[in-house]
Amino acid sequence: MIRRLGRSLRMRLALLASLAMLLLNVVVSGFVLYAIRNEAADIRAYDVASRALRVLLMVKRNELPPTVSPDGLDGIQVIDSAGRVVSSTPNLAGLPRLTTAIPHRNTANDVAEFCDLRAFSAGCELVVSMHAYQPDGAWVIYAFAPAVPWYVSLKVILFQICVAALLLILTWFGVSRVVARTLVPVHDITKRLAEITAGGGGMRLPVSENVDDEIRTLAETGNQMLERLESAMRKQAEAVEQQRRFAGDASHDLRSPITAMRTQVEEALLAPEDADWRATGEALLSSLDRLQAIVVDLLTLTKLDAGAPSSREPVDLCELVSAETGRPRSKSVITTLQPGVAVTGDRLQLARLLTNLLDNAERHAESQILVTVRRQDHQAVLEVLDDGAGIEPGQRETVFQRFTRLDAARNRDAGGTGLGLPIAREIAHAHGGTLTIEDSERGARFVLRLPARAD
Repeated sequence: MIRRLGRSLRMRLALLASLAMLLLNVVVSGFVLYAIRNEAADIRAYDVASRALRVLLMVKRNELPPTVSPDGLDGIQVIDSAGRVVSSTPNLAGLPRLTTAIPHRNTANDVAEFCDLRAFSAGCELVVSMHAYQPDGAWVIYAFAPAVPWYVSLKVILFQICVAALLLILTWFGVSRVVARTLVPVHDITKRLAEITAGGGGMRLPVSENVDDEIRTLAETGNQMLERLESAMRKQAEAVEQQRRFAGDASHDLRSPITAMRTQVEEALLAPEDADWRATGEALLSSLDRLQAIVVDLLTLTKLDAGAPSSREPVDLCELVSAETGRPRSKSVITTLQPGVAVTGDRLQLARLLTNLLDNAERHAESQILVTVRRQDHQAVLEVLDDGAGIEPGQRETVFQRFTRLDAARNRDAGGTGLGLPIAREIAHAHGGTLTIEDSERGARFVLRLPARAD
């Protein structure tokens, strides 16, 4: 189908060019033929006039006989001043004057073509008229010869036909060849697109290195489009894979508390009279708290992923840290706050970010947590540092993945959701900032950077 379309396009272009060449040949040949015929008519008129001079000399010498030889002409008539035919060729003997249209007034010699002369029914005649001035008045000599036909001669027509045919063949072959070579990159692009559609090879079109034209631009633009499409497909595949892992991890983490609650209820129902229902209820509440925490974190991540609008207001980081660190905790919290460090954001989300960092530090710290707020250039910097075992450099990005908990975290806190740090990073990104883990002499050092307010 592809090659058939290519040949059809080549044939249409070659046919269009050939028709244009044919029209040009017809117009040019018409002008050339017109010029040749006029030139041939002038030559024949000159020849007829030359032959008629013989009769003119006879009239001047008073040697004109009643009958003159045609001398290669169709006929000759000599008219005296009274309008009588006084001499003619044998084929015109006894005929009256054949024409009075020429010569025109005040014209010594004249030439014209006539197609209605009754003596010459075979075709048009070239008539040359000459005045011979005699004592009794002006005599007129008419010399008749076949007119030059519109096609001049068969040789001229055949020559023009051959030239036109040769030009048509050259045009067809040349245009067909040029179009075929021009369409080679198009065929390559079409073939490559078919392979891409079938799922073969990379998503790139061949770009011709020998030409720099619209087809090359088309291939380059197509490659740019395919590159963006491939990137979008890759991102979509990564997003789908991430969603799949997220759904699997969420299902696993949700299943754990549900399974625990089911086990506790089933154990109590096996011996209801001996069961400690208060202890069972407390255990169920603990599992429900974990389940609720997971659901709340999932809803928070969903809102952050969807880019849900949130309020924006000036937030004093020092005041926020003072409020959040003032709550009782199992580890000592030491703050170092530089006054006047403010950002623009959602106070509740920033409080959630700080709480997640403090909760994470509390789980891993040995005895104390250091919280620092300062301004650095045009950024507000918040650091949370614990004195725990720290995080290996190769795992610093892993902890920000959803439902990811390192072995140390699992050992210290089996009830964590694995969503606290991912939520904190998403909140930082939503506020145009970053949340990273940087080097420290001991423990894990979480650094939050946000655009600071100018005032």
